[in-house]
Amino acid sequence: MSQPNPALAARLRTLRKESWSDVVLTQKQLAEAFGVSTGLLSSWENVAKPIAPPPPRLEAYATFFATRRSVQGRKLHLLGVDELTDDEHTVRKELLAELQALRGDLDDPPAQPVFAPASLWHFPPNQDIVIVCAQLPEQYRIAYTDPSSPDYVNLYTYADPDALIELYGHIRACNPTSNVTFRTTDQNTTLSADEYTAHLVLLGGVDWNPQTRALLDRVDAPVRQISRKGDEEQLDSGFVVTDADGSTRMFSAKLRGGTLIEDVAHFYHGVSPLNRKRTVTVCNGMYGRGTLGAVRALTDHRFRDRNQAYLDRRFAGADSFSIISRVPVFDNQGLTPDWTLRENRLHEWPESSLP
Repeated sequence: MSQPNPALAARLRTLRKESWSDVVLTQKQLAEAFGVSTGLLSSWENVAKPIAPPPPRLEAYATFFATRRSVQGRKLHLLGVDELTDDEHTVRKELLAELQALRGDLDDPPAQPVFAPASLWHFPPNQDIVIVCAQLPEQYRIAYTDPSSPDYVNLYTYADPDALIELYGHIRACNPTSNVTFRTTDQNTTLSADEYTAHLVLLGGVDWNPQTRALLDRVDAPVRQISRKGDEEQLDSGFVVTDADGSTRMFSAKLRGGTLIEDVAHFYHGVSPLNRKRTVTVCNGMYGRGTLGAVRALTDHRFRDRNQAYLDRRFAGADSFSIISRVPVFDNQGLTPDWTLRENRLHEWPESSLP
């Protein structure tokens, strides 16, 4: 793992202050463009006590300072890599190599922390990403899931296909050089060793996705899910949180006359317990609209930037984090949760040190 480097801090400060002689670029402006706090960006430039930015942040620096277009217009903005010209790509590549060398982790970049340049869904280049969905129970499948049918469609065997399609497309767009795959699993199948040690994304809860339960049992988040498939005596279901004093609380979905009016979602992200150089992420709801809401919190273009900025501020420096949030349902449509609204965040872990 790389060590804080005063030379890197000095270079980042020079980039901000001297890249364009006619542009005055403050730490606050650059922090806003990156979606991080001013204090965090200042720590990256602190030569006396530097904090090394994670690799995805160096990619943001390289992209931003590869083109003058970053500072054109009324507001600074971080362009997408696919928006750069060929010449800008060359500048970005050279600058990124320089910053990575100063950081000292070119050969084996560490796992991505809980924050990223534009999205948590950006991973270091050329690393495999595996999305694992539950397999739809047989009683809920249609005839086209029979492999002997001329109209066989494998995707019909997947639970949460709306969440899968939303997330798969987004991750592919964010990671064009990575191998992104998806698959189902049930009680009778397991992932390969290579899949287990890739970046894992688990969709769906413990009712149908045994991998969600198995992975959450190995992490330190104080959250467990009570299945909706309990016996007749088990009437309650939801996410149970164990507080520091040992007491527990349950957060459940809300139904009215059998109609879902508010789901509850759990979003967990952290270093994988199966490979410390990779991550595991869980998007899980009590119902399908909760799972989709957990996904769309960081894919919906109207909400993802503000939600990502909240993560950057709230969980900066954490190895793992967990949010349980409301997912409103209106006219039978699950809506994207806004994590910047306190009333939408039912539980957060680790506990906040912010005022």
